[in-house]
Amino acid sequence: MLLQFTGDVEKAEGVLEKALRRWPDFGDAMVALVNLRKQKPDTTFLEHIEKQLKTIPSHDGGATKKFIRAEFEYARFKTLDDLGCEDEAWSSLERCNALMHELNPYDIQAEDALINAFVESSDLFGEVESVKQRFEGPTPIFIVGMPRTGTTLLDRMLSSHSKVTTAGELIEFWRQLHWVADERPQKTQSLRKIVARNAEINFREVGERYLEHTQWRANGCAFYIDKLPANIQMVAFIRRALPHAPILHMVRAPMDVCFSNFKALFGNTSSYSYDLESMAHFYRGYSRLCAHWHASSPNCMLDVPYASLVSDPQSVMQKVLAYCGLDIEEACLYPERNMAPVATPSSVQVREPIHQRGVGQWQRYAKHLEPLREALSDLL
Repeated sequence: MLLQFTGDVEKAEGVLEKALRRWPDFGDAMVALVNLRKQKPDTTFLEHIEKQLKTIPSHDGGATKKFIRAEFEYARFKTLDDLGCEDEAWSSLERCNALMHELNPYDIQAEDALINAFVESSDLFGEVESVKQRFEGPTPIFIVGMPRTGTTLLDRMLSSHSKVTTAGELIEFWRQLHWVADERPQKTQSLRKIVARNAEINFREVGERYLEHTQWRANGCAFYIDKLPANIQMVAFIRRALPHAPILHMVRAPMDVCFSNFKALFGNTSSYSYDLESMAHFYRGYSRLCAHWHASSPNCMLDVPYASLVSDPQSVMQKVLAYCGLDIEEACLYPERNMAPVATPSSVQVREPIHQRGVGQWQRYAKHLEPLREALSDLL
């Protein structure tokens, strides 16, 4: 994984192949291996995948065996998808996600309760303090949004600027918010409590603690990026705690982002992504929350459309950099030249030049995704 994150794909591939020769049912290695590059007819690992699927129980194998089987079904999907065998690929993806959905059920009621708490609170943005002489030192730039919207691409482009570095995906703001609020982290429950008690929370202290714990990551640069998509839920709190910090919101077409999440295999997280009905529900909640942020505080964040970023990167990056208080630099248009490590699922793709292959990608599976399209029809 370290070799993959630093861009040495060939060495990473060799290590993963060696691991699978020693442990043939090592599902994590199989998933990482097929994700390293596009699979071709003469170089696929399909024979190994099919052999393992015959030996792993499909039922009554316990949680560990079910997870491993899901990983090999995913690897089969990714391989067949690369080969253009959509129907066969979809069957494997369905089997993979059915197992993952069983292992990680999505809590619709809890998600609804959290979004309702955000939307029904009229004072979340409070009185945003003056930026003047509030904080010294490097400035954080937050990149937020749904997973698989292009947040890593934007991070790579922006951190190619001479005055910007990336700190990766931090949970530090969430951690400091809970610390100052004196709430024990409990998934959605603790956030609902924080929303209800937001008037009591010292957001200046949240901001000071966040900076104290993260500014070292700037490594001499004037700006550093905190690229955690889930911070879309923190927008109002970030605005109150760090009013000088730019927030960039990556926006991608609903069907593209939902399909990209559905086929991602996040492991035992992101439970919404393993079932089309859950996927649609989660996206609708996210969309509702973003609309609420914009309605409550129109300038709270800058929307960055993924389709525009990949089709006209220069114009979009000019707006992004101006929003952050930076001048345009040509390096921002060539993220493939950025040699910094990338520790996200898209670490291989973002080392390529900017391309538009991800736009409209869902249409290859349009017939299979029809229930999702119907569920989101009013948002398309």
